[in-house]
Amino acid sequence: MLNNSGLQPVEYKILIEPNEVEETTASGIVLSKSITEKERQSQVKGKLIAVGGNAFEDWAGEVPKVGDGVYFAKYAGYVIKGNDDKEYRLANDKDISALVING
Repeated sequence: MLNNSGLQPVEYKILIEPNEVEETTASGIVLSKSITEKERQSQVKGKLIAVGGNAFEDWAGEVPKVGDGVYFAKYAGYVIKGNDDKEYRLANDKDISALVING
């Protein structure tokens, strides 16, 4: 998995790219910018993009790897914009709640 963000976490930090938020409903209604922005900020599923050098060193069981789908704490870390103009979540490794298996 290529990290185009220009960001490399350090220590126990991880970089997550939240999944895209739908801008229209299933019935075709276009959602306002404020609603989609709130959804983007509270997104809890994404892809692990990069990890700091000490991330996951004291984990038991399966360790998340770059490219894995993850669920993370709703307001974990903070939103940061990468060099590619995408928004990422920079958080602690402990903010991952679950790995996405086969999905």
